[in-house]
Amino acid sequence: MTVLKSLLGASAALALSTGAALADPALIYDLGGKFDKSFNEAAFNGAEQWAEETGGNYRDIELQSEAQREQALRRFAEAGFNPVITTGFSMSTPIDNVAGDYPDTKFVTIDGYVDPEEHPNVKSISFAEEQGSYLVGMLAAMASETGTVSFVGGMDIPLIRAFACGYAQGAKAVNEDIEVIANMTGTTPAAWNDPVKGSELTNAQISQGSDVVFAAAGGTGIGVLQTAADEDILSIGVDSNQNHLHPGQVLTSMLKRVDVATYEAMQAGEDLDTGTERLTLEDDGVGYALDENNRDLITDEMQERVDEARQAIIDGEVEVHDYRSDDSCPALSF
Repeated sequence: MTVLKSLLGASAALALSTGAALADPALIYDLGGKFDKSFNEAAFNGAEQWAEETGGNYRDIELQSEAQREQALRRFAEAGFNPVITTGFSMSTPIDNVAGDYPDTKFVTIDGYVDPEEHPNVKSISFAEEQGSYLVGMLAAMASETGTVSFVGGMDIPLIRAFACGYAQGAKAVNEDIEVIANMTGTTPAAWNDPVKGSELTNAQISQGSDVVFAAAGGTGIGVLQTAADEDILSIGVDSNQNHLHPGQVLTSMLKRVDVATYEAMQAGEDLDTGTERLTLEDDGVGYALDENNRDLITDEMQERVDEARQAIIDGEVEVHDYRSDDSCPALSF
């Protein structure tokens, strides 16, 4: 009898532990790697914060190819992970293909979009990148000594053009005569992980007079920031706070709180509210980084002017055009 009770107890414990595991969240990183020091790493940091604070567990995977997107979604869903969180707009179509087959699983696409009416078990999270980019564009213009600043994007898509457009608008709000140079790394997902090309583009922009360069290019941006430091010009990081990568050389970083979006999705778990959500300056979903690594680069006057602009945008007194609204930019030609 004692042996039987022990066996039953062990079985029950196994069932409970299995059930707990099946309710764990999962995280799928976009191409570029978990430790890209930018977009994907922000998601990782949010997941780690959740795990540390709650004692919970999560499973993650770094994709190596486009073909793995749908496969990873299905494997996590079939294993019972919930929610399944993804980073990058390229997960939109795979989630659209998969979500209907797993109606009890919540899926999250950070930076992507899935029709909430067609797939009520999906949450699409977007950001007002143009607003945060406007602020760092102002800082770039105020810091520039040459009157020329530049932008290196990753994959040439509307999302990245929104970064560039907001940046140009902010720069021209400070100096209407400033020149803004913008280049994209490529037209395929490989553009997110090509630091050599990022370096080449930065050098080309420096030769055209740029003394502040903003990188919105995932892992490619590491090459941009490194080259800027080597050539003794200022750079601007993106997504995560990248100020520490080259202290005194990174003017600021345009923060995009992918970490917060990931953390909150994991915290909500199976009770996650689905639909669409857009995080703005007002939500602290975007912003700029100020810390000990760049404090000496940003004067009190610069900070005051940018913070005033931030509040004006929140109050609706300043409207930053979003390239994605009509595929055009009033401050920059692509």
